[in-house]
Amino acid sequence: MSQRMLDKIDSPKDLQQLDTEDLAVLAQEIREEIIDVVSKNPGHLSSNLGVVELTIALHRTFDFLNDKLVWDVGHQTYVHKLLTGRRKAFPTLRQYKGLSGFPDIAESKYDPFICGHSGHAISAALGIACADKINNIDRTIIAVVGDAAISAGMSLEALNHAGHLKRNLIVILNDNKMAISNTVGAIARHLNKIRTSPLYTDFKKEVHHVLQSLPIVGKRMEYALEHIGEALKREITPGQIFVDLGFDYFGPIDGHNIQTLAETFQNIKNVEGPVLLHVITEKGKGFEPASANPTRYHSAGNFEMHNGKVKEAPKDPKQVSYTKAFGDTIIEIAEANKDIVAITAAMPDGTGLDAFIKKFPDRYFDVGICEQHAIGLANGFVSAGLKPVAAIYSTFLQRAYDQVFHDVCLQKNGILLALDRAGIVGNDGPTHNGVFDIAYLRHLPGITLMAPKDGAELKAMLHKAVQLNTPAAIRYPRANIPEGSLNNDCNPIEIGKGEILREGRDGVIIAYGAMVYPSMECADMLAGKGINVTVVNARFAKPLDEDLIMKVTGKHQIVLTVEDHTEVGGFGSAILELLVEKGINTQNVHIMGIPDRFIEQGSRDIILKSLNLDAEGIYKNFMSTWDLTKSVSIKKKEAQKQTSNLI
Repeated sequence: MSQRMLDKIDSPKDLQQLDTEDLAVLAQEIREEIIDVVSKNPGHLSSNLGVVELTIALHRTFDFLNDKLVWDVGHQTYVHKLLTGRRKAFPTLRQYKGLSGFPDIAESKYDPFICGHSGHAISAALGIACADKINNIDRTIIAVVGDAAISAGMSLEALNHAGHLKRNLIVILNDNKMAISNTVGAIARHLNKIRTSPLYTDFKKEVHHVLQSLPIVGKRMEYALEHIGEALKREITPGQIFVDLGFDYFGPIDGHNIQTLAETFQNIKNVEGPVLLHVITEKGKGFEPASANPTRYHSAGNFEMHNGKVKEAPKDPKQVSYTKAFGDTIIEIAEANKDIVAITAAMPDGTGLDAFIKKFPDRYFDVGICEQHAIGLANGFVSAGLKPVAAIYSTFLQRAYDQVFHDVCLQKNGILLALDRAGIVGNDGPTHNGVFDIAYLRHLPGITLMAPKDGAELKAMLHKAVQLNTPAAIRYPRANIPEGSLNNDCNPIEIGKGEILREGRDGVIIAYGAMVYPSMECADMLAGKGINVTVVNARFAKPLDEDLIMKVTGKHQIVLTVEDHTEVGGFGSAILELLVEKGINTQNVHIMGIPDRFIEQGSRDIILKSLNLDAEGIYKNFMSTWDLTKSVSIKKKEAQKQTSNLI
């Protein structure tokens, strides 16, 4: 079997040895490698298949050990990884202790940043360009930005600033007409107009030719019509919006023609000032199932290479995700309450609102990758008498922190934040783990924070939260609800009130949200050792159930708090603050949660186990505290006995 072209590529320098025909073969082999690996290790397929030629052309034209390449979002960098010395490690993609699914400065000198959120690339690239001006460094700085990410607020701010500063910078607009789902917004419509309209430059040549052919009057007419042309070109010039922002605009060009791309890069690399190159690509190119349905294959899960058929586990009607339970419940609530409107930021499928769109198209709003605007929009809805439910991943709501403060809490607005993907999310890793939301929300006055233990409680919390006229947030994980729990009985939720699930004399475990069921399993394990503990389902991180917490902490020598959130500023911290405020000794309180570091990629189960946030880990932690407490107690008794004998 002959060696693949790809197997000869250990660094971008090896691309210089290939001719044009070789590059076409390489592109095909790269697609086959990505499809093969992602079919086994679920990852971002469609977006990476769409940038194969673009990435090859970039690395063939530039030296990114000197020049700098900044990818926006970064989930489309699999080709980049294969070309920059990570080919042999590529089968470990997105696996525990394996290659990251995003750029990572710890992996390669070719990755200037870690990037898993959208909107940052132009700002970062402009920062490098400005520094190069100060340091008198001559190199090319490139940011690759998708047509969805370029409409993000931070991207627009950076474009505005770059056009003002006039630093040397190339922005490549990778236009594939999609984010994860179809791109929305006025900029998306403008880009579509560019794709479907004749180029202004061609139009101008034709008009010029006609005018020149007219006798005598031709020159005068051309001069007289100049101002008309200036007005007219705003309607038909590709990329006029970028020109108005101060960029030289080029394109659109075919993003799958390596020779055209490389020639264009050579032509624009020495242009002074900011340049925007508009490149048209096709998501999923080269793999028919992904090309036909790029949203389905954005991150498809395991699939058959030969036909793209997704290998779905047999559907168990008892297995329902928190996302699905949320989506179904919001529809149920909206059917009874016409004031309910749903908002998401480019994540209709991921947040479970895809069914809501079909049921209530006029009450659904996808703002694109613009979380700040999502919350500002919700603010307006409340002022007009509606009840907005904003479904946003925990990690992405961080981008709208100021709006949550200013437009929600300060206004005391009754906006409901549905925080999907709270806690450990899995193979997307540290950029996507939603482990900071309690900390960044809890200190804001007037907000209610809750987390359900199961499906029935999620439904009850949603029904309660939409009745509130004050801000509220419900966090829930990227996981299935405990089996059959949707049918469990759940009394109406009372704000700030938890519940005792089992009574015991030997200690108490106060669990929050997704950690309740593992804590109950731990209690069963402890009972097998003759140790009986109380288990509390806290339900609320704010307001805390002060009476319940004071009661259970006051009667037990061992108090364990458990949460799938950072220990710093989280639920356990809230309990410690309460006890200190009440003058209670907190020496017997032990916090279990996410340690003060960014957590690596890996499946949710693997990561939780590694952090001792499963039933066995909670058991081990309790037992070590139990043994220590017993040892201290024995020593105290011995000391008391010795003192008594001396007397």
